[in-house]
Amino acid sequence: MSDDSKKIRILTVDDHPILRQGISALIEDESDMALVAEAANGLEAIQQFRAHRPDITLMDLQMPEMNGLDAMIAIRGEFPDARIIVLTTYTGDVQAMRALQAGARAYLLKNSLHKELLDTIRAVHAGRKSISPEVSFQLAEHVAEEALSPAEVRVLSLIAEGNTNKEIAASLSVTEDAVKGQVRNILAKLGANDRTQAVTIAIKRGIIEL
Repeated sequence: MSDDSKKIRILTVDDHPILRQGISALIEDESDMALVAEAANGLEAIQQFRAHRPDITLMDLQMPEMNGLDAMIAIRGEFPDARIIVLTTYTGDVQAMRALQAGARAYLLKNSLHKELLDTIRAVHAGRKSISPEVSFQLAEHVAEEALSPAEVRVLSLIAEGNTNKEIAASLSVTEDAVKGQVRNILAKLGANDRTQAVTIAIKRGIIEL
């Protein structure tokens, strides 16, 4: 029997081949790890997870076909013990919170992969959780704030698409005054001075996507 049976078996999921190659090269040099499969989107991730049952899955969030969050929810629905590390370019606290609520064991920014990836894989394999310091700061900064309601997120998304209050009211079949009230709430909750700043903050924090 080879030593491979003792290695941490890893599935990497990302739609960028260069990033997958970089991760593969990092793992290749480690005697206690083996890359068992790769996937380019969430649908492939589910298939590869079923086929290989990896110890650790490295999951990107933004991908075509099916995003990482939906893939993670599907995998953990079928395999509740799945240990998933989210790799992302987004520092947004809302994105991080969604991923952690979906069962991610770690949340790592892609710009810190070379420094932190291998340690994070070992930590999660050992049963620990890990969040990069930058994301932890974002989460702590916004933890006491009142979250936007689903209706407010919808209004904000329509603002981001360039719609006026009148157009939003027509689209949602509500009065223009109701929309104005929601916009006031959105600005207050996000600490924004105007609609444009609210959209900028919401994109940065992962509340909405363009």
